[in-house]
Amino acid sequence: MPIGIRPINDFAFKKTFGSPENKPALISLLNAILALPVSIADVTIENPFSLRDFEEDKLSILDVKAVDQAGSVFNIEIQRSLFDGLIQRIVFYGCEIYADQLRAGDDYSELRPAFSICLMDGRIWRDSPKVHHVFRLTDFESGRTLEETLEIHTLELGNYNLKEAELAEASLLECWLFWLLHAHEYDADTLLALFPFPPIQLATECISRIAAITKDKQMYDAREKAARDRQWELNSMLKRGIQEGHTQGLLEGKIEGKLEGKREGKLEGKLETIRSLQEILQMPVASEADLGGMSLPQLDELIAGLQERIRNRLAN
Repeated sequence: MPIGIRPINDFAFKKTFGSPENKPALISLLNAILALPVSIADVTIENPFSLRDFEEDKLSILDVKAVDQAGSVFNIEIQRSLFDGLIQRIVFYGCEIYADQLRAGDDYSELRPAFSICLMDGRIWRDSPKVHHVFRLTDFESGRTLEETLEIHTLELGNYNLKEAELAEASLLECWLFWLLHAHEYDADTLLALFPFPPIQLATECISRIAAITKDKQMYDAREKAARDRQWELNSMLKRGIQEGHTQGLLEGKIEGKLEGKREGKLEGKLETIRSLQEILQMPVASEADLGGMSLPQLDELIAGLQERIRNRLAN
């Protein structure tokens, strides 16, 4: 019987690669993606998996942050929805993890390399069948690269089409990508035979436990249902507005009319407004911690900007 647990589900992904006991799986995946001159030997997971994170914030997409033995910083996440501004967001968070290393009084020379990795369930560059893109700070003319600074990796799973019969000749990265996309289709014994690598077998055992543990399976199912329902609602809203020819009415009546009233309310209302608008735009939904440092005028400005983006999208 197939395991039935998709590793690209954010709950399954975070538990598999963000649990300290599964560090060998995370290290193997990082080494497969990054192909560094010196392989990562050990990492410390800075935001280890916690079921409470999912129970308390059901909309956030949780990443895995780690630091290796040399101080290099890694951030890896799975994105199941591709939305406007995703590339800018990836760059922003890459810059953020690089800059966040520095504390007051620290010397810039203490900054270590930062690696931002985004696995995408789909395709973002339609003009290329390439799965893995690597971006570095490089001079166009000379080709000189600012080494050991910031590196951004995107992996478009929608471009990955390796077949099971080809796994015997596949690279470790190709094996990991196949596992991420297809593990749910196999039973545990078959997966263990397909991938005779201890890190992938460790990951297989983890998703097998998710399928067997009631509380974990309930949270997995809830995250799957929430993702499907949210996507369906957003698609239906935009499609209905276009089909009925009431695009502007949809915007003003169903979005602005409902949400503008919250602008005059308390902080909670403004946060809810921002989260609702981000959801409509298929953006990552900010947590209260993300927005807590902003003033009320700044929150209003953010709301106005999000509403303008919705107007522009529906007008095109």
